[in-house]
Amino acid sequence: MATSARPYRPRTSARVFPRRPFMAAFGMLLFTFLLYLVEAYDQTTSLALNDEDGIVARDPSHLVGVVWAPLLHSGWPHLESNAPFFLIFGFLVLAGGLRQFIAVTAVIWVVSGLGVWLIAPPGSVTVGASGVIFGWLVFLLFRGFFSGSLKQILLAVVLFLLWGGVLVGLLPGDPHVSWQAHLFGALAGILCARMVASADRSRAIRSREPVIRQ
Repeated sequence: MATSARPYRPRTSARVFPRRPFMAAFGMLLFTFLLYLVEAYDQTTSLALNDEDGIVARDPSHLVGVVWAPLLHSGWPHLESNAPFFLIFGFLVLAGGLRQFIAVTAVIWVVSGLGVWLIAPPGSVTVGASGVIFGWLVFLLFRGFFSGSLKQILLAVVLFLLWGGVLVGLLPGDPHVSWQAHLFGALAGILCARMVASADRSRAIRSREPVIRQ
């Protein structure tokens, strides 16, 4: 009988850039291009996608807007203001791998949308990817502090210095800007950062458990 320890593998969540940066960049370019395709379709047809598929506060028939609203925008300027952040923050979130990216994005997507549906002004229609963007940004800001990764903390400091000013969007202000989406996206980002760090610690503990061979 022999006892040995499993080799410890570096934590994927401690990375600050994707393992395959060119693939990650290409994937985010495609995702961002999808937003442009949806907007082009909305602009060139009479289907009124924003009214039909946006989030209408507390209207059960428009609850499906939680799924579709981040893909829709109120015009080209709206999309163009979101696209760079969508591309950059999404790329950085991919540092944890595709499965983590999908899980984090799904939580932020749904929580942000449900928050808008619950507390936005009655009858208002909300569209846009900014809730997801705020969630990604806050996830990146908090991830390193929960995981104890110096590299991720340094990245968070850089991101805050560059774009921390956008966090003012968490507060009520411009009636045409959904602070509700920003706030709930940010809360979901904190939740995801904590969950990812917790899952990573659990994996690290399991990787050090002895293996008994007979």
